[in-house]
Amino acid sequence: MTGWLPVVLVPAVLAVYVPTCVPKAVLPTAHPGAVNLAELWTAPDREESADVFFGPWGPERAPDPAAVYEFVEPKHGGVNPGMTVRDPAGREWKVKQPPLDGRGAEGPVEVVLSRVLSACGYHQPPVYYLPVFTLSHDGHTHMVPGGRFRLKVAALKDQGEWSWQQNPFVGTHPYQGLLVILLMFNSSDLKNANNTLYEYRAGPGRTERWYVVRDLGTALGSTGRITPVRGDPAVFERLAFIKGVERGVVRFAYEGWHQELVRGRITPADVRWASALVGGLTSDDWDDAFRAGGYEPQVRARFIARLRAKIDEGRGLSGP
Repeated sequence: MTGWLPVVLVPAVLAVYVPTCVPKAVLPTAHPGAVNLAELWTAPDREESADVFFGPWGPERAPDPAAVYEFVEPKHGGVNPGMTVRDPAGREWKVKQPPLDGRGAEGPVEVVLSRVLSACGYHQPPVYYLPVFTLSHDGHTHMVPGGRFRLKVAALKDQGEWSWQQNPFVGTHPYQGLLVILLMFNSSDLKNANNTLYEYRAGPGRTERWYVVRDLGTALGSTGRITPVRGDPAVFERLAFIKGVERGVVRFAYEGWHQELVRGRITPADVRWASALVGGLTSDDWDDAFRAGGYEPQVRARFIARLRAKIDEGRGLSGP
């Protein structure tokens, strides 16, 4: 085995997302009485201690840091480079690696936010973080930069994307609250291509439908529309969360695409609901979520302090 190569094997394909059509109206697609909220969210059981570090899929599905991973194919599209690999057990992983300049890596951010959403009751696929891993490719075995590892699971069948603008949950607290939590994290990638509808085989004769937000790596930085900063505590600390309340709805300091999702339609009650939900995480939960993304203690502390301040801000918001 040779030493760690300081470059990523597969170059990134530059992709700048620019909407090309008039924004859709944000409307529910089902009568309130026909909505199955469990397809999007289930209330977390605070009596049971969740494993926030390994997440809902547990340590048994985590990638082995000592294993040799076989190269399958390069990542297609997106900003960050990556590849598909296979481990010695035959499991297939989608690996999202840091960019060539080492700045704005999405993998750590994505794992942290995935852990927080899982702990709050939102469905998530199995994702983990490895800082480096051993790759076998073209007869050579060497260490390469790691990142987010997403496991292909037979029980989860991808059914395509679902729409932020039109879905059964629009107007419900879990839907509104999901947007608020993403705004807390300065998530700047609220596009439908990051939403996946899964068919989940929960057991013999039991099939569920999951509405999942994944590819969450554009967060914990700024919310600009072109190349927003990711995973930067200094930027995250100085940016505002809420600008105020006007005519019964909240104005957010959000500058990303798809303003129709957040402008003029989220109430103080929605923000308080989301703040209470994410505020239910313990100090250990927060630390485990950021450890899962590979963040060092001082960086973890800075991100967590700012998030706690946003939660307090949301809880204290007045209005109907």
